[in-house]
Amino acid sequence: MNKKEIAEIKKQFTPKGCDITRICGCYVDAEKEKRTQFKEAFFSILEEEAFKYFDIFKKTMSGTIGKNLMTMEFPLNTEIEGGTHEFLMRLKKSQLKDDALLEEFYDRVIEAFDYPENYLILVIHGAYDVPGKASDNMEMFDASDEVYEYLLCSICPVKLSKAGLSYDPDENCFHNRIRDWIVEKPQVGFLFPAFHDRSTDLHSTLYYSASPAELHTEFVDLMLGCKAPMPAASQKEAFQALVEDTLGADCGYETVMTIHEKISELIEEQKENPNPVTLDRADVKQVFFESDVPTSRLEDFEDKYDELVGEDTVLMAANVVNVKKFEVKTPDVVIQVNPEKAQLVETRMIDGRRCLVIAIDDNVEVNGVNVRS
Repeated sequence: MNKKEIAEIKKQFTPKGCDITRICGCYVDAEKEKRTQFKEAFFSILEEEAFKYFDIFKKTMSGTIGKNLMTMEFPLNTEIEGGTHEFLMRLKKSQLKDDALLEEFYDRVIEAFDYPENYLILVIHGAYDVPGKASDNMEMFDASDEVYEYLLCSICPVKLSKAGLSYDPDENCFHNRIRDWIVEKPQVGFLFPAFHDRSTDLHSTLYYSASPAELHTEFVDLMLGCKAPMPAASQKEAFQALVEDTLGADCGYETVMTIHEKISELIEEQKENPNPVTLDRADVKQVFFESDVPTSRLEDFEDKYDELVGEDTVLMAANVVNVKKFEVKTPDVVIQVNPEKAQLVETRMIDGRRCLVIAIDDNVEVNGVNVRS
């Protein structure tokens, strides 16, 4: 799913656009025991509570695509009877009204989600009447194309509030605050099925992880049956290793800077595109070629890519370069440069030593003090 598709679904999590039909929840303690459960029609919830739930649901579809949000495809074997996809299809079809299916859903989550503290499993059923669009891209709410029926699951830690003092207006004094259990922002969640091209995509799901570094791959495997993508940090590390291994002795400052610039240009060229810029093996090789990496260094590039990154792994461009920062680091010095001005830094041999040289003008500050050359 891209930015526009995600934003369109998130718009439904408001009092005006709400399409949620039912909400169910299960509170699980640190021993993986179910403490309490609830299920009710969403319209029966108090307005103040509904807003809190809306915040949770929106958060489950927030973050950076490729880091916090990832669209995953279901393998064919998950769609047969007894598979993870087949189970989610039955749960969606039930509209969360089948108690036995709900119990099984909670049991599957508890088995798959490795978390040492208390947490709340929330799952909602929604039915979004997708409005048609005119040739000028304006929505026509009286010309629906289809009803997008979906489930959204949010798994939220439940933690004890901090100790402290609170003011009692009745007694006009301060007392020790009563600590209670607070539902925090979701840690993981998923939207099923995905919403592609403003339509239902039964073979995909949108997965959310609050931490890009910890995708809870066991949960993805056991609960969804999908293959979790490489985390953003791992993508960056694999790409850096690929650059170093491919260039070898030719891994100089200018070449690395050019590779950074080429990928940044790709991101800039497609900044209006709601889909994130991705790089497969052929794309990365082309970037290296355009960055004047010697042809001899690219002879076994495919093998290196398969070994360090993965044969079928597609990298998110935004995960391998930071378009807002260009950093040069030594054991004792860190230099951060505006990416558009990276050419101001170069390497030179001075008095027999390899040095970093920075071109400067008269505007130089040291610890906030203007200095003169």
